[in-house]
Amino acid sequence: MPAPWQISADTGGTFTDCFGVPPGGAAGTDARLVKVLSSGRLRVSVTEWIDERAARLDIPAGWSVPDGFFVGFDAAIDDAVVKVEAWDAADHVLKLADATPPASAIDLFTGEEAPILGARLLTGTGPGNAFPPVEFRLGTTRGTNALLERRAAPVAWFVTRGFGDLLTIRDQRRPDLFALEHHRPAPLAEFVCEVDERLADGGAVLNPLDPGFETEARHALAAGLRVAAVSLLHSYRNPAHEIALRSRLLALGFEHVSLSSDLAPFIKLLPRAETAVVDACLTPILRQFVENIRRSAGLEEKGPLIMTSAGGLEPAACFRPKDSLLSGPAGGVAGAATAARALGFERLITFDMGGTSTDVARFDGDFQYRFEHRVGDATLLAPALKIETVAAGGGSICRWTEAGLRVGPESAGADPGPACYGRGGPLTVTDVNLLLGRVDPSNFGIPISSENIAAARSRAAALESLASGGRAVDPPSEEFLTGLLDISTEQMADAIRAISIRDGADPADYALLAFGGAGPLHACDIAERLGMTTVLVPREAGLLSAYGLHHAAVERFAERQILRPLDDFATLPEALAALDTAARTRLADDLDTPPESLEIRRRIAELRLAGQEATLSVDLSADSPGDRAALAAAFRARYESVFGYPPAPDRALDLVSLRVIAATAPRKPDSVNRVRSATQPCWVGERFVDRAALSAGEALAGPAVIQDPFSTFHLKAGWTVTVQANGALVAEFSGQPDSEATPPDGTGAGSAIGRELFRHRFENIAAEMGAMLQRSAISTNVKERADFSCALLDGRGELVVNAPHIPVHLGALGLCVREIAARLPMRPGDTVITNHPGFGGSHLPDVTLITPVFIHGEAEKPVAYVANRAHHAEIGGKSPGSMPADARCLAEEGVVIEPTWLIERGTPRFDRIEALLTAPPWPTRNLPDNLADLHAQLAANRRGVDLLQSLLAGHGAEAVRRQLESLATQAQSALAGHLRATGFSGADGEEKLDDGAAIRCAIARRGDGLRLDFSGTATAHPGNLNATPAIVRGAVLYTLRLWTRSPLPLNEGLLRDVEIVLPRCFLNPEFPADPAACPAVVGGNVETSQRVVDLLIRLLGFQAGSQGTMNNFIFGNDRFGYYETIGGGAGAGPGYAGAGGLHTHMTNTAIT
Repeated sequence: MPAPWQISADTGGTFTDCFGVPPGGAAGTDARLVKVLSSGRLRVSVTEWIDERAARLDIPAGWSVPDGFFVGFDAAIDDAVVKVEAWDAADHVLKLADATPPASAIDLFTGEEAPILGARLLTGTGPGNAFPPVEFRLGTTRGTNALLERRAAPVAWFVTRGFGDLLTIRDQRRPDLFALEHHRPAPLAEFVCEVDERLADGGAVLNPLDPGFETEARHALAAGLRVAAVSLLHSYRNPAHEIALRSRLLALGFEHVSLSSDLAPFIKLLPRAETAVVDACLTPILRQFVENIRRSAGLEEKGPLIMTSAGGLEPAACFRPKDSLLSGPAGGVAGAATAARALGFERLITFDMGGTSTDVARFDGDFQYRFEHRVGDATLLAPALKIETVAAGGGSICRWTEAGLRVGPESAGADPGPACYGRGGPLTVTDVNLLLGRVDPSNFGIPISSENIAAARSRAAALESLASGGRAVDPPSEEFLTGLLDISTEQMADAIRAISIRDGADPADYALLAFGGAGPLHACDIAERLGMTTVLVPREAGLLSAYGLHHAAVERFAERQILRPLDDFATLPEALAALDTAARTRLADDLDTPPESLEIRRRIAELRLAGQEATLSVDLSADSPGDRAALAAAFRARYESVFGYPPAPDRALDLVSLRVIAATAPRKPDSVNRVRSATQPCWVGERFVDRAALSAGEALAGPAVIQDPFSTFHLKAGWTVTVQANGALVAEFSGQPDSEATPPDGTGAGSAIGRELFRHRFENIAAEMGAMLQRSAISTNVKERADFSCALLDGRGELVVNAPHIPVHLGALGLCVREIAARLPMRPGDTVITNHPGFGGSHLPDVTLITPVFIHGEAEKPVAYVANRAHHAEIGGKSPGSMPADARCLAEEGVVIEPTWLIERGTPRFDRIEALLTAPPWPTRNLPDNLADLHAQLAANRRGVDLLQSLLAGHGAEAVRRQLESLATQAQSALAGHLRATGFSGADGEEKLDDGAAIRCAIARRGDGLRLDFSGTATAHPGNLNATPAIVRGAVLYTLRLWTRSPLPLNEGLLRDVEIVLPRCFLNPEFPADPAACPAVVGGNVETSQRVVDLLIRLLGFQAGSQGTMNNFIFGNDRFGYYETIGGGAGAGPGYAGAGGLHTHMTNTAIT
């Protein structure tokens, strides 16, 4: 049999990239590249209409279209569709069967899938001819797009009785902290059947499977549903009920049934259920797509090889749709790794920028995996490459809002597209690149007329005019346009930080490999921002996913959940050997090849500290994979690398799961001796350089734009690029690092750019603090429920910026910082700790850490503060969980930490805190977790200090202070503007707690501000429902943020023109020195705070009441405490209904 064509096709949402190697050819020298529309159409420009039935076409480079090739195609010309009668390849003349009005472009199609169309162009096979022998490799986002656009098949979902609303409630968090109308996505399952059955947590049968589900199943079939998903409680321990259910459903007439125990045999019902439902709803779509390609290409029964989200290939016969959702991005990462290794690079960060989003990943000698990932509204338990996506691309819209200048996340999409497309679209990043001369309009891929360029210029000038306070602008300034790109660069750099710095890796130690339509255009900007000095742009950068498909290995995962202490799992060698055999055997069966011919590519263990939920992945040693001591040592080294400090040496380890990957050998490209230019780079007079005109070894100094038919590389000044023997470009930086691009200052549009860049950096500091805290914490409460908040405050202690965490924490932090700063003047190297409600605290489980930030060398007055507050699920008290329902004084609720130093001038004082936490009468029941979470909180503050000091070093204290003040002033103006717009004059009223205690408030307009008087509120509460001024201030701040709908972070500037009158009452009780004489407050934080918000919202008149509680559920014993909050109802408002089963207002924690 003759050697086959090797064809790899990656089908994205808009384009399908195809990479073909002819029989006997080599990928490095003989590959052919084509790009077609994923709609299955070829759009070809017409250079001349010879007559009304014949047109001369401009055939793109790379298309193999011999005489007669297009015969059998349909031609779409405007609204008409006609048959193609003839094709003259020599003269590029297409003859149509019928006369048609002339047009500038023709769409040609056969009705076949896009990869088949690409294969025809590569092989020169017209639709009337059979393909030569072909080996097909396929990547596709067809399933991803169907899932995101809700075009998947309807699913009947079968679940254990009592859990039918699981896919509606999910983890109970609202996605937008400050949204009034909650747009909860509809469940993916169209039909839900609750099944009478129950397994114990160990898998034993408590209630046998009741056949009553069959009646509901017949109803689903009668409604037209043909696919089903089954997710039963604890089925990962015992799949018998799920297997029996599938057997019966298939017998009843369902065509496909996805089982959670088969697809994801792991703990956690919600992601198991979502995995099964996603797999079920996408099966008909992907099965048909693959079958169409198999049949059209004349492939054998096993069909093509398909790229998985994990970066490996699987035969179509065993491929599952739940493994396809990151197929395209994974192909890109696989291609990037192959291209980098050919050049001798083993450490790289990949940067794939498209029209609507940017994907980034890290390669450290091998792929980085995650085994639980989110796509759209679904969380999947499936191996996937660790790819971070940010909504920033060429189509990101540049616009002016009441909060200032914004770039993205909204995208212009393909229609209408950027302004320069000429279809009335908005100003986008693509337009900005065009106006700055980074893109050649004559090599754009679609026609760009002078009128289209003028439209883009006009929109840019109009935006600059808005940013300048209405000053006339024409044309837009280079400074303004560059500033828009700086804003976009910040967003994409954040995505890279998420897959590097947050994992303990420094981007400066990696090369940046750029690909995709727009990746090389922004690569130098991104690299400079992150301190990276090497950028790689492969020859195949515009079609790297297809290139990655060609070189990828065929793989099979075998996996097993363990959930055992590592020290107790003596059968680790046997478990690994069984997984080795399973992985090899499955892959050998898939490929009809002997198992011994396959390699075990990796063995991965997921471990965690005992008592913790989150895991770390560790590779097992190839030489001694069953060595538990070596595995424990590897985990501890990885832990210290990621979190910056070692785990407690006496903390036991749990082995959560094992995974083994069997694989074929990947196709390896020819290695290239990397060329480094020994001569001075040549100066190229033309600004735009044709990549094909550059020779191996040639060097070029920036600035220049290097372009080919599929990508454009912007080489900035300070960079030098060298052309490699395989056509790749290696650019190196020789200028000064630009990790903090200087924002414009002064007035007008430059000031608007500066404000937006600083706002983004301030918010990034708070977000980085939160990521560090959650990543390095031990407790489920912090790590899984995310019951914590991080914030940045100005030098006066006013809250300025926060990550969108927990409102009841955030609004109180400013008062807490000011109270403590007045009591304990803070110096460099200090971190203060408290949980005392009399000093701006809320309730005792909420522990606050405050760290001042100084300019290096100054110790008098802080420029700012960073602070975080985290809920410790156990901090002593008379009952487990530290929230006793019958508490009558503060001492009964737990250990009271008055403001004191945790770190004093750089010296740790943990011994003092440990002594407090273990002191009678009611010490903590879980000291190790308390100390571990305090270390995590401290690490978060240190991260915030480092980032803010970097900003201070780059811009100076005065600029940072000015920008912090600017954000506060914006918030102050937002309230004034809203008062003027609504004409609100005042209101008063009261709400009562269940026991009749009244909360009264009178709100009165005072010019551009408000006066809130809580006089008449009930006196100190005898139980634990007392609140604090910090809680009340937080409730007022949160409510005003909702009312004004200002797109700003929670910011105390909103309260500058607000007077809060708070007499002695149960919202402001006295706190004597003795905790036994202080009122109990634990319910004030979680119950009273919600009722205050309900009252304020009712008085301002913009929404109905919500559940008015956080629904605390607590249990435990002397060894542990468990704490959960449960969502409820959110109120309706003008034009929208309320919502149920989600957290409201002052909290937003996940249910576990």
